[in-house]
Parts: sequence; C-alpha cells; structure tokens
Amino acid sequence: MPIGRCLRIVRTTRLFGFQHQKTHYLPVNDCSKSRHKLQLSVLQRRAAGTMATASGINQLLLKLDNLTLDSISEKYPVTHPDINPYDLYRVHVSEVLAPITGVAADKIHPVIQWTNALDKGDFVLPIPALRIKGAKPDALGAEWAAKFPKDDPLFDKPVSQGPFLSFFAKGAPLTQSLIPMIRKLGAEYGQNRFLGLKDPKDPSKGKKRIVVEFSSPNIAKPFHAGHLRSTIIGSFLANLYEGAGWDVVRINYLGDWGKQYGLLALAYERYGDEEALKKDPIDHLFRLYVRINAEKEDDLATIEAKKKEGQDVAELLANSLDEQARRYFRKMTDRDDEALALWKRFRDLSIVRYRATYARLNIKFDEYSGESQVTEEAMEKVAKEMAEKGITKEDQGAVLVDFTELIPGKEGKRLGKTVIRKRDGTALYLTRDIAELLGRYGKYGFDHMIYVVASQQDLHLQQLFKIIELLGYKDIAQRCQHINFGLVLGMSTRKGTVKFLDDILRDCADHMHEVMRKNEAKYAQVEDPEGTADTLGISSVMTQDMSGKRGNNYTFDLAVMTSFEGDTGPYLQYAHTRLSSIKRRADVTDEELANADLSLLTEPHAVNVVRLLAQWPDVAQNTLRTLEPTTVVTYLFRLTHVISSSYDHLQVVGSEPALKAARMALYDASRIVVGNCMRLLGLSPLERM
Repeated sequence: MPIGRCLRIVRTTRLFGFQHQKTHYLPVNDCSKSRHKLQLSVLQRRAAGTMATASGINQLLLKLDNLTLDSISEKYPVTHPDINPYDLYRVHVSEVLAPITGVAADKIHPVIQWTNALDKGDFVLPIPALRIKGAKPDALGAEWAAKFPKDDPLFDKPVSQGPFLSFFAKGAPLTQSLIPMIRKLGAEYGQNRFLGLKDPKDPSKGKKRIVVEFSSPNIAKPFHAGHLRSTIIGSFLANLYEGAGWDVVRINYLGDWGKQYGLLALAYERYGDEEALKKDPIDHLFRLYVRINAEKEDDLATIEAKKKEGQDVAELLANSLDEQARRYFRKMTDRDDEALALWKRFRDLSIVRYRATYARLNIKFDEYSGESQVTEEAMEKVAKEMAEKGITKEDQGAVLVDFTELIPGKEGKRLGKTVIRKRDGTALYLTRDIAELLGRYGKYGFDHMIYVVASQQDLHLQQLFKIIELLGYKDIAQRCQHINFGLVLGMSTRKGTVKFLDDILRDCADHMHEVMRKNEAKYAQVEDPEGTADTLGISSVMTQDMSGKRGNNYTFDLAVMTSFEGDTGPYLQYAHTRLSSIKRRADVTDEELANADLSLLTEPHAVNVVRLLAQWPDVAQNTLRTLEPTTVVTYLFRLTHVISSSYDHLQVVGSEPALKAARMALYDASRIVVGNCMRLLGLSPLERM
C-alpha cells in the first residue's frame, strides 16, 4: 500500500508514566471506520493502555536488528524488557547462542542465571543444564566462547569457566539505557505489575488477590517479639506483592476473645481507672490483667491447699475468680449487651492505639479482624460438617480430630491428634481458625493467602490446612501458605521485661538521638531531630530483623543494631542521605540531568554501580520466590557498598560541567534505587540526618 494514500496515525500509550509511540498507516477512505479498530500490540494489550515503554530500552533495541518489544513478548511472554533491561539481555544472548550451540533459544533462555558477584559476570550459563549428550561441558564452553561474535553490541566475549559460561555486559550501552530508564520510572523501577494480573495478555480480567494476615497481637497483653517479627515480615510481604501488581488485603487478626477477657472485665470493675484507660489502653489493661491474674493464681493455690487438708472447697471453687471469669465470658458468648459493650470498648481503644503505633512503622491494615469476629453459628456449622464427613470423633466428652486414623503413613503420625472442642463445649482456636478461613474465602475470594505466624505454630497451621482439605476444599487449602519465622532472643527494655513495641522503639530512638547529638554541627541542620531519631530507631529494629533468614533465631542487640558501622539500618539511612546530599550540593537541574552525556561514565567504578542497579528488577522478582526479606537486604548492602567505594573516584562537585552532570545522573539513579529498596522493606528514607 503506497504511503502517500495513507493517513499517518501516531498512537501514544503510557507505561509507568512514560510515553511510547507506535505509528499506524491507514487508507484515507477507511479512516472513519477503522479509527476504533486498530489492533493493539502484544505489549499494549498486556498494559491495557495504562503503561508505557521507558525510552532507555529503545536505545538498546536500535542496536539489535532482529528484536522488537512485540517479537520478544510473543516468544518470551514472561519477559518485560521495558521495565527490566536485563530481560532484553537474556533474550539477546539466548538468540545469539542458539545457532552457535544448536539449542533452541527458548530452551537456553530459562537456564541463564544472574550472578551475585560482579567478578563472576552479569549472567552465567550452566552448560550441564542444557542436557547436551555426548559432550563435555568444559569443552563446549570453550568452543562456544570462541564462536561468540567479537562485535556483539551488548556483551564482551564470554569467559569459559569450567562448566559455566560467564557473560559481561558492555558498560556503555547499559549505562546509556539504564540511567534514563531509572530516572523516568522513579518509584516504579523494580516493580513488575504484570505479575499480579490474572491473565497478563488480557489485563481486563483484573488482578490476582492475596490476603496477608500478620501482626495479630493480643489485646491487653504486651506486643511481644513474636508479634514484632510478624509485623515487620508481614508488612514487607504485603509491599512485595503490591509492587508485583497483586490486589493486597492486609488483615490484623487480633487475639480479642476468650475467658481472659472475662477476667479482665472483673479487674476493670475492681481497679479500673478511666483516665489511665483513655491515655494508654494497652498498658492499663495489661497492668490490670497482670494484677487480677496473680490474684486468680493465689486464689486457686489457697483452694488447692484447703482441698489437700480435706476441706470441702465446692463453694470456694464456685465463687473463685477463675469461675467468675468463666461466667463473665459466658455472658459475652451469650451476647449480653452490658458485657459486650465493655469488651468492645477495650477492643476499640486498643485498636486506636495500635493504629498510631503501626503508623510509625509505615504499616496499614485493611481490616482489624479477630477471634471475636468468628460467630458461634459459623463454628457450629463447621463442627457439624466435620462430624458428618467423619473428620471428628468424640473422646470422653471432647471432640477431636485423629489424623493418624484419617491419613495413612508418616503424614498422619506427624499431624497427630488435636482437640476441636473441650468437654465443657468450649471451641478451641483451631475451630475458630477453620471457620475464619472459610469465611475469609467467601468474603474475599482470594487467589492466595499468607499467614505470617511464628514457627512454634507450624503444626497448628499444618493441621488447619489439612482439615480444610479433608472437608473437601482442597482448592482453598492449596491457596494458603504459612510463612514462619524464628525467635528473637535477649530482648529487654529499660522498663523491665514487659516488651511493648512502643518501649522497644522508644529505647532505639533515644539511643539514636544520643548518637546524633555527638555531632553538633550536623545536628543543628536537622529540622526535626526527634522525628529523625525515631526513623533511625525504627530502621535499626527492622533492618536487624530482616538481615538474616526469617527462619533463624537472632539476638536483639541494641548496641549493634543502632551502630553506623557495619550492615545496619542507620548505615542504610546514611547511604541514602549522602546520595541526597550530593544532589543538593551539585546544583544540577533536572534538564541538565536528562540531557547528560552518559558516554562519559567510563570508569570501572561507574560501570559497576550501573551493573548492580540493573539487577534490582531481578532481585525484586526473585524475592517473590524466596519470600525472604534478606534477599532484598543483602542486595541493598551490596549496592550501597559499591556506591560508597565509588565516591573517591567519581567526584561530582568540582568536576567540569558535562562530567558533573553525568556523574550526578548516575548518583540520582542510585538514590532512586536505594530508596525503592528501603521503601519495599518498610523503611522511610531520610534526606538529612
């Protein structure tokens, strides 16, 4: 069709805030009919017209005659070069290796790995993974390295290292494409929202939904270390899935029901202080509970002593605090208005205080649920269904599940037996959890649900999921996952052994404030020293918690975690504030940064920073597989160390204008990536400190 007889239409789409233009030529006579019938490209269909390609990747595509975004999307549907440049690099090297190796490119592509050490290359091909028969991997590696094109636009000659083939990206193309991409994508760099789509080829089908249950403290009890870990890890996972495009529902399942609340009500009737309750409900209720619980134990000890003496203790037992608490809780379960009103007040005031504490940690919840929200009717329905399906049985008046009879072999023995209802008819936690899980699925229709609960509850969660499966809801059970974690050892506060979260954070903030005061000149420049100290203290706690694998125990060490030496939260904040400081002092405009001559960034230190910045999207995506905060933390420390080691070699202030702009663009991209990593972890990046 002659171009002269066509109307040129430029369709502009937006991907993560950047424009991408695609030109279509239509016959003049057909314009009115066809204007609404233009076919979207593969990438545009996935993006549903809401996202656009960063211009940096186009620079790379110009160097590759045989690849376009559409052709890549068709052949490699799980790749997204427009938001992850290394996806393009993997595709390119696969296509180049295919004729050299005789292995199809789509077979090579999933085998290529990224590395954790820059001296090992940017990518490595483990040759044995290709399963080529009759040839030694070492010999193949040497042969393929020799045949790799010398003038490849993206890679230097690969290095054969035994059964591995290592690939090193050329600095100039990567630098000139990546820095503009990062600066344009900004907070979106590293996020791949396609991953959360139910159908990446048809965004109109919507997002996948995940429910994350985490934190879950007990009202009127200290926010102990286990709840702290659940809070930090759960919030991180929610952020992670949100960045991957999932519809995330954050649930705080409070421990807010049970006989202990009957005991607490009795304590409040005797010793309650209205002003203390309003000022700090959690602290006041806890102190009341400790006091009444001690009295209850003394009461029971006295009754037991009289019983041993042969006295009739029936009346004493009937009027004991323990029995009074039981009767009060029975009033609650019977929906007594007065009893429920007091309990609801305790709960509501506690949630108000929790919200304030969570806000300090940048944590929010979509729902404050709890044991109290599971109705007796829902539990009765579940109990009836389990009985009808032969899952439960009665044993001396109690109702239990005997997995050893229901499931053959080691699995049944491992799950053992568990009581569902006690002899007095009281439903235990497992009954509530079964009803809550099924009710939650009915409410949210989730694609996945994560319980962030300590490893001590491993068996409980395994039993829960297995009962859901035995009930005939295998599909729902398979959507559920338990993310566990180890213990925090040695935690204490200056107030004693009561481990309230506010006490922990206050101690850390006070310590950081003392450290800040030692540098009077810098301290004077900080607008809000108390707020900055609080942020540093929170960063200390959270970074220490996430530095190791979550399944491991760790020792809470205030001196170590608040230090600016070593891999700590304060060090990460220092790294970000230094990058922010360079930008302030350089006095380079955004226009100058956008037009910087990035070809000037030839120093090895500059190229190494760029190589690590390019890894961030891969690290974020890999974290979705590991579900380990330390995957991000480890990368972040590697990145900040490489950035720190570059400062002496890449001076910004004082350099000639063109070089200054180029180096500032590099450090601006670095600031963006460091900030993105920190925010994913739940940290608030500081600009000054």
